[in-house]
Amino acid sequence: MTTDARLAARLAEQAGEELRRLRDDVPAGAVATDPKELGRRGDAAANELLVRSLREQRPGDAVLSEESADDRRRLGAERVWIVDPLDGTREYGLGRPDWTVHVALWEAAAAAREPGTGIIAAAVARPDSGEVLVTDDIAVGKASAEIPGNRVRILVSDTRPPDFANAVAARLDADLVPRGSAGAKAVAVLRGEADAYLHAGGQYEWDSAAPVGVAHAAGLYASRIDGSPLRYNAPDPYLPDLLICRPGLAGDLLSAVAAATTDTNDI
Repeated sequence: MTTDARLAARLAEQAGEELRRLRDDVPAGAVATDPKELGRRGDAAANELLVRSLREQRPGDAVLSEESADDRRRLGAERVWIVDPLDGTREYGLGRPDWTVHVALWEAAAAAREPGTGIIAAAVARPDSGEVLVTDDIAVGKASAEIPGNRVRILVSDTRPPDFANAVAARLDADLVPRGSAGAKAVAVLRGEADAYLHAGGQYEWDSAAPVGVAHAAGLYASRIDGSPLRYNAPDPYLPDLLICRPGLAGDLLSAVAAATTDTNDI
């Protein structure tokens, strides 16, 4: 039987191909295709593919998806697939490349054994680059997190960066780099294009589950911005903040965030 990691990779890739086909089918110069409408269609098409395939391939597992109603039976399930059919809907609709597809598998036993995510398999697809990063890929596992020798590069949302991001950057003498899609930012850290990804503008489990799974497989650090573990398959899937970075930077970043948020709260 196909392993969970290989299934996650295959489904993320297939959903990405479907999204590319949908976007490429838009006639050149067509004015009628609104970016928001294209994003909505893409979300629906990719979600249908992922949910249908998971029900066929893993009928005993539960599914938590951004684009489906929350089936509360997942709270008693041993295994839950957490998927974001299209992370970066705005970027996708605008024809930008920084959008991704997320497929992750959470397991209750793994979460109970070791405090933390409970994510046992995950894949993040970057369809416009033809790339799928998956937890069982040896190349990903070797993408070790080195401490940067130059200025630290911190990725933040290009539409809603944390209010305290500038203060963190000033404390670390770092550069803030705006980019879309949680998955795209996580992969950029893994690939060495940046050193950290900092978010505090509100997210849900499907935004971070697969990126965090892949980041952990690569040896990167990942937690809430206060250093507490990222917990998945919670009754409320809201998981508002995230830090992914090279391990050597984690202590300094967490300290800078704590100081910056304290200063902000004191104003």
